[in-house]
Amino acid sequence: MGDLLRVQLERNCVRVGEVGGNTLGFFDCQFSPDGSMIVAHAFHGALHLWKQATVNKKEWTPEVVISGHFNSVEDVKWDPEGEFIISVGSDQTTRLFAPWKRKQETEVTWHEIARPQVHGYDMRCLAMIGRFQFVSGADEKVLRVFRAPKNFIENFSNITGIPMEKLCSHQSPDLPEGATVPALGLSNKAVFEGDMAVQPAEDEETFNSISNQYPEIYFQPLILTEPPPEDHLLQNTLWPEIQKLYGHGYEIFCVACNNSNTVIASACKASKKEHAAIILWSATSWKKLQSLSFHNLTVTQLAFSPNDKFLLAVSRDRNWSLWRKQDSSESGPVFSCCAYTDKNTAVHSRIIWSCDWTPDSKYFITGSRDKKVIIWGQCNLSVTTEGNMLDSIKPCSTVLDAGDSVTAVSISHVLTPDGRYIVAVGLENGKIILYTWKQSGQEPTLADWTMCVEMDNSQSHALAVKRLCWRHHAGRAGHNDQNSSEWLQLASCGADHCVKIFNVNRFAL
Repeated sequence: MGDLLRVQLERNCVRVGEVGGNTLGFFDCQFSPDGSMIVAHAFHGALHLWKQATVNKKEWTPEVVISGHFNSVEDVKWDPEGEFIISVGSDQTTRLFAPWKRKQETEVTWHEIARPQVHGYDMRCLAMIGRFQFVSGADEKVLRVFRAPKNFIENFSNITGIPMEKLCSHQSPDLPEGATVPALGLSNKAVFEGDMAVQPAEDEETFNSISNQYPEIYFQPLILTEPPPEDHLLQNTLWPEIQKLYGHGYEIFCVACNNSNTVIASACKASKKEHAAIILWSATSWKKLQSLSFHNLTVTQLAFSPNDKFLLAVSRDRNWSLWRKQDSSESGPVFSCCAYTDKNTAVHSRIIWSCDWTPDSKYFITGSRDKKVIIWGQCNLSVTTEGNMLDSIKPCSTVLDAGDSVTAVSISHVLTPDGRYIVAVGLENGKIILYTWKQSGQEPTLADWTMCVEMDNSQSHALAVKRLCWRHHAGRAGHNDQNSSEWLQLASCGADHCVKIFNVNRFAL
């Protein structure tokens, strides 16, 4: 009996896990067969792993473990340099994944290295504004803008092996160290170096006051050389919120930023024309620039052309609208509608879910619930009058039947060696199909589309593909072939809680 009790006591003298953050406790745990590791899963869907130290058996340290969203992933974007991806999901989080480059090892694996936003609303969409800044929309009327703190950039450099000098060239010197969420708050508040002064030891009386039990600052700057464990992701990797954008009447549905990082376009859920307007914002002053009214129902996706001359919108009302940038006024660029489809000219018969541009800004693509994918063009800048532009933009491709509802489309910025556009199509059944397309003559012909790869079930998503996004440059993130023209990378996210990155050999297409 004494032996049993002693064993029981020994087991109770070690506790693992953080008291804090918002883990809300653990559901289950499991020892490894040799008893040297514990894996547990928590209320927020995350896995935790601890390993026993070899010398001091009572010391257990958190280890790197796989992580990800625990609800539908709604949007994913590459950073402009192609070094990391950011995703948002219905689990109310924004997560940043990057390749981990271990010292003296060739293997590169992807890990969650920051959780810039832990929100109180389901996340819906995001857009990168340059390298270390993004704007996100959730099931609320406000858009929120976040900027990377100094602690993240330092740790990003350590984990990915990219030198600090290369990362800091455009950063302002007065960046905050990190961010924290105040009690009862929703906004990530910046934490500066002076805010983290060591608190004097409290006696029991001062600890009992509410403000001391719930400190304002949970953030602790960490120096990381490997991806952070879940405990740190929850409270030490937030990004400060630098701006809120007010103007929409209903929940935000989509957002986009132009390629020169000067204009943001956003739209919200709408059942009337007055609410379906697209709002343009300045990405420097954060002021509202313009309201673009055309659609009657929710605008489902927005896309600026690579040359920033056009803004494309697709909608639940089964139509698309094309907006052309006029000469900039003092308050910023002004866009006017230059082409659109209506009930007489529409080709899609169901909601248009997705759109994208070819890298030369000549053509754009639309994908719809009616299983059709169509490429439209040609967007000729030399046409000046609105009427001519409206007449000149027609379907340039044959109507591609994708076999199931199309929920995502994306066109690679890099062409095949023989000059064909590479098109990724995501379906409601989770499949991803790669096509190439090239215009052949004036009239569309059956030979214009070529199906190259249909992902098998093991590589596809189990539920609807929510977003597809090609890396802007050739090469693979984290590898030494960054400038190699052989490989392309495609990021995808789906309703099955997954974020995937595919390596695509463009010479094999």
